[in-house]
Amino acid sequence: MIGELIIRNLLHRPLRTLIGVIAVGVEVALVVLIVGLTSGLLTETAKRIEGIGADIMLQPPASSIFLGFSGSPMPIKIGEKLAELKYVQSVAPALLQFSSTGGVDVVYGIDSDSFRAVSGGFVILEGHDMKSPDDLLVDDWAAKAKHISVGDTYNLLNHDWHVAAIIEHGKGARLFVPLGTLQDLVGAHDKASIFFIKCTRSEHTEDVMEDIRHELPGYTVRPLKDLLSIYTSTNIPGLQSFINAMIALAISIGLLVIFLTMYTTVMERTRDIGVLKSLGAGRSFIVRALLTESAALCGLGILAGVGLSYVLRAGFLAGFPTLSILITPGWILRAAGIALLGALFGASYPAWIASRKDPVEALSYD
Repeated sequence: MIGELIIRNLLHRPLRTLIGVIAVGVEVALVVLIVGLTSGLLTETAKRIEGIGADIMLQPPASSIFLGFSGSPMPIKIGEKLAELKYVQSVAPALLQFSSTGGVDVVYGIDSDSFRAVSGGFVILEGHDMKSPDDLLVDDWAAKAKHISVGDTYNLLNHDWHVAAIIEHGKGARLFVPLGTLQDLVGAHDKASIFFIKCTRSEHTEDVMEDIRHELPGYTVRPLKDLLSIYTSTNIPGLQSFINAMIALAISIGLLVIFLTMYTTVMERTRDIGVLKSLGAGRSFIVRALLTESAALCGLGILAGVGLSYVLRAGFLAGFPTLSILITPGWILRAAGIALLGALFGASYPAWIASRKDPVEALSYD
């Protein structure tokens, strides 16, 4: 009986039902996309850095895990000291520079030989490796997003670069330039932002890290194998607060719309509620019927929100190929749970009002 009553109630005002479904759908999609975007970008960035193939990275004291904001305060000669340590196979300095040209990017200034020794070299899809001081290597995702081809001239950091090659993504940055040229451009002569260190064997990583801490006290030493666990929203100052704020906003939208929808439903169906109570329906039946209707409305909204999430994700990736939006079943379930709890909470007061209506007054309601 309740099932048929709910279906008829939802179909009685199709526009209002549609608005409720859209509101819950937007709530779910907002939660899924906000979390998916932040976690996707962090995970993809960590994987690219791990893809360099180094075992350890050395950064300046108190440096951020966001490498593009680390600056360049380390003398390049530190690399010579690192290369002399036991179990160190190769060391690659890199100068990192933040750029907003055509999007937000971190440019790596590298020495081709040392970077190749650590990473194994690039997979060149088209073109050739760096040969001149103005050569630029672009990974395939960035090339697609920025519409760059081999042989093009690309202005970056107020300097015209020659696009020497399109490389396979996954080696740290998306844009690579010669170390010396970038040092001259940004006024960081003989400086490096980070050192990538390759050990003779991976099991020697901890020993080498201890030696580095002894030789360079205060510097930040991180193993790259643990990078995925480091790149989380809880480790980024302010990011978790931002995510929580967006989730709270989404919950507020869904809760208010469900509240208004169910409150209007109760007001419109005063006579119906009076009829039900006169036929013997108790308070619990009325409350259960309205909460179940709210849950059904929310269920339709959850399905719409999940579908909307994937549609918007596809649209974002089509327009911005370098984006990474990670939609996981775990967060879909969390978003659904948040929406359902919000819907039931929003419907609780209208259901309580309905259950306390006097049947005589309800039947005489015009």
